[in-house]
Amino acid sequence: MSCELWAEKLDAYMDGEGSQADLAAMEEHLHSCADCAREALGRMRIKRATQQAAQRYAPSPEFRLRVEQSLRKGRRSFWALAWRPGLLATAAVLILAVVSALIYSRRAEGVRASAELVDLHVATLASANPVDVVSSDRHTVKPGFQGKLPFSFILPEFAGTQFKLLGGKVAYLDGRVAAQLLLQSGKHEISVFVAQEQSGGAASALAAGSIRENGFNIEIWSANGLRYAAISDTNAADIHALAEILKTAGRQ
Repeated sequence: MSCELWAEKLDAYMDGEGSQADLAAMEEHLHSCADCAREALGRMRIKRATQQAAQRYAPSPEFRLRVEQSLRKGRRSFWALAWRPGLLATAAVLILAVVSALIYSRRAEGVRASAELVDLHVATLASANPVDVVSSDRHTVKPGFQGKLPFSFILPEFAGTQFKLLGGKVAYLDGRVAAQLLLQSGKHEISVFVAQEQSGGAASALAAGSIRENGFNIEIWSANGLRYAAISDTNAADIHALAEILKTAGRQ
């Protein structure tokens, strides 16, 4: 990595640490430096792999079942247990561990899904050929997906808005084929992923709404059986404005 000064700040940026000015400066640098963008992508993947490895320490369903059965067999009245504070403490710890594991598992799925969106977006920006169909004309970009997707979606006209369509390509999100649109707002690129709405999997673990992951703003929503995700290092207001344009087009 050639930018040693920026490299020292990269970990803090990925953890969301530092002032708004520092975060904005790093985002601007990543936008213009392919080396740093690739380094950021590599570190994000390592971070995601670490998070996935941590899930292995969560209690298995079989273990939770054994704990529940043990608690049922050893159930006593409150007053009987009150004379054995050690047993009460042990049971409380076990229950807390099970509940915490369930909560962590759900959160971990959401973290993995948002990290995958970040990875795909950063990889696109770092690529020499970010999109397969390069055009600002929706009538050129939309036909480029024909025969490649098991679904269709409405691509609105962006003329007269703050957004410029740069092109599109087929991507894979959580192992499923998806459409990826690339747009521009000012100096920022925005990726919009469109996939079929399905239950299960990491993508479905992300609740509809806005989140922030490693310096990127993400907005998730569903419409007409499709799941949409818009992601960029631009501000959340711009992401929301783009989402509203796509939502309005989908209702027409």
